[in-house]
Amino acid sequence: MDLKSKIILIAGPTASGKSNFATKLAKKVKGEIINADSMQVYNELNILTARPKNKDMKKIKHHLYGFMSVKKSFSTGEWLRLVKIKIKQIQKKKRVPILVGGTGLYFKAITDGLVKMPKISLIKRNKIRALHNKIGQDFFYKKLIKLDPLVKNKINPNDTQRSIRAYEIKKYSKVSIFKFFEKTHKSFEDEDFFKIYIEFSRSELIKRINKRVDQMFKDGVINEVKRFLKYKVKKNISSSKVIGINEIEKYLNNELNLRDIKELLSIKTRQYAKRQSTWARGHMSNWQKIESKDLNSLLKKI
Repeated sequence: MDLKSKIILIAGPTASGKSNFATKLAKKVKGEIINADSMQVYNELNILTARPKNKDMKKIKHHLYGFMSVKKSFSTGEWLRLVKIKIKQIQKKKRVPILVGGTGLYFKAITDGLVKMPKISLIKRNKIRALHNKIGQDFFYKKLIKLDPLVKNKINPNDTQRSIRAYEIKKYSKVSIFKFFEKTHKSFEDEDFFKIYIEFSRSELIKRINKRVDQMFKDGVINEVKRFLKYKVKKNISSSKVIGINEIEKYLNNELNLRDIKELLSIKTRQYAKRQSTWARGHMSNWQKIESKDLNSLLKKI
């Protein structure tokens, strides 16, 4: 299997061993790793975001990890712009770019292009969410089909987030969301990529998540959150949404004990992993799905 001319994409739920596999693969194909995780861009959140270990980052060249301040917002568009530059730089050195992470929107942007949607105020968006909460997904989807017939057979009737987004776009811009998709420019073709999605059994993933949470506390995650809180980051900044910040803050305020915080953090991480897997089923159907136990076999074939 010759991957020297490819851009390798490695995705999977949190705690699935993506970074470890990417490091092994990079050694084999003379690759360099590019971050595709929206939370691992933040410099001050190393432990909580499970950024790759320094020893691994010394072995293989890593890009776009820990370079942003937690006080600043960082959009998918900004990530895509930087990634395209990094890919060109890596390929110019005759090396293989390997993008690894768990942020589905990043991967969708690199494979399908970034859709330029009209800006809709938070007040208007909240009105649509309130309507959805009031009438439920089934009736909301029927209203959506009437509002935008192009949605039919393109958005799953059970896909809450995409239904809400399609509704607000059509209602306030008077243009179907799919018309914006048609205008999207792709920077790469499908054949440029080798796409891997790592799958784990639910029970095994839960064990890995619990183990990771325990290790975070051993590594000093409480002090990391203490330092983060001193920055007084605004709630609308992405870094404030990292799983564990609110939970550990409750521990620091003596609202919950350490055992409860660990359990809560594990639960939130499991829920996040489930959302990642659900997203992948809807948006990564053409990716090569690899069971974690088969990763070493895949490496041997490369």
